[in-house]
Amino acid sequence: MPELPEVHGLCTYLDTQLRGAELTGVRINSIAALKTADPPYYALEGRTIEGVQRFGKFVCLDAGGMFFVFHLAKAGWVRYTEHPSSAALRMGKSNIAARLLFHRPADDTHIGLDLTEAGTKKSLAIYVVRDPQDVPGIASLGPEPLSPDFDVDALAAIVRSSSQQIKGLLRSQSVIAGIGNAYSDEILHAAKISPFAIAKSLDEEHISRLYDAMQEVLVSAVTAASGKPSSELKDTKRSNFRVHARTGQPCPVCGDAVREVSFADTSLQYCATCQTNGKILADRRTSRFLK
Repeated sequence: MPELPEVHGLCTYLDTQLRGAELTGVRINSIAALKTADPPYYALEGRTIEGVQRFGKFVCLDAGGMFFVFHLAKAGWVRYTEHPSSAALRMGKSNIAARLLFHRPADDTHIGLDLTEAGTKKSLAIYVVRDPQDVPGIASLGPEPLSPDFDVDALAAIVRSSSQQIKGLLRSQSVIAGIGNAYSDEILHAAKISPFAIAKSLDEEHISRLYDAMQEVLVSAVTAASGKPSSELKDTKRSNFRVHARTGQPCPVCGDAVREVSFADTSLQYCATCQTNGKILADRRTSRFLK
C-alpha cells in the first residue's frame, strides 16, 4: 500500500506535470470505486488543474473549486503517460478503475492518467467533491507527522492516552495520518521498540526515540521519493527498507535474522535482538499451539 512518502512523491510529481493542464476526459471503469454522485464526475471535464496535494494517503486534484480525490488502498497505483491510448475502456474488463485525460497547453502535451488496481479484492476509492473535507476519510484524519506543529509533546499526548499496541496506533489514520504497515515497521525498528508494546506503557525515553525515528524514517523516505515518476516510486520504497518485507534476511543493525508475525491478511516484520530483547513474538497463525 502506498504510504505518506510515496503519496507525497506522487503528488509532487503530478503537480509539476498537471498544474495548468485542462482535464479533457474522465472515464470511470469501476462503478464500485466511485463513492460519490454529486457533483457528477463528468462535471470535471473542461476544468483546469490548479494543483495536486496530499491528505494522509489521499491524492487530491484541485480542478478549480471541484476536486478529484482518490485513495489507492492496498493494491492500487497510478500509471502516467504522455501517449494516452485512444481505445475505449470496457467496463470491468481490465485492472483500470478510472482514466483521466489532460491537455497541457504550455507545450501542447496530451497526458493520460490510469488508476489501476491489482488482485480480486477491490478497495481503491474515488471521490468527486466540492471540498476535500467532504471525503469522510480526509475529514477524520489525525495530525500530519511531518507538520511543523507535530512535535514530541504532541506524540506523547497521543501515546500516553492509548491502550493500543503501538504498531496498531501508528497505523491508525484517525490518530496519525499517512503511516501504514511498512513504515510503522521501519519506525519501530529504528526506535528499538516492540510492535506489541502497549502505547501508554512507553516512558519518556521511548517516546523521544519514537519521535526521532518517525522523523528520520519519514523524512528520508520523502526525500528519496521526491521528483520520482510514479513508475519508479514502488522500487524506491522497497530499496530503503531495513526490516519490512525482509523476513529471514539479516538485520542491518545487529545481523540477527528479521522475523515475521503473520495475521489474517497482513504481516509485520521486526528484529528480536533490536526490539524485543531477543524474545520471539508468537506468529498469530500458530499462536494457539504455543500457549
